[in-house]
Amino acid sequence: MTTADNYPSIPINGASIKLGQFIKLASLVATGGEAKELIVAGAVTVNGAPVDKRGAALHPGDVVCIDDECVVVAAAGDLGDDLADDDYFDEATADDDFDPEKWRNL
Repeated sequence: MTTADNYPSIPINGASIKLGQFIKLASLVATGGEAKELIVAGAVTVNGAPVDKRGAALHPGDVVCIDDECVVVAAAGDLGDDLADDDYFDEATADDDFDPEKWRNL
């Protein structure tokens, strides 16, 4: 079984995330299509075991690997001083003054 030691941690917002979404978030793949192909082919492992379902639920502490590149699923608040809850950016709930209409035609 793969352990979480010495792998980068990728924070998620919430208690779980789907495998296909996570490997895109972690930049292990560039597109959803690439994620689907690798998962169906059995090239993605979670905690050392191959997983062939894009919708498999991942939780903080899970180790996801594609070939020799591995990352750890982390809760947003589990990263200590590196990423405090106040520093976590969630685009869906961001409250800023960005106006897309202002920038649409530039």
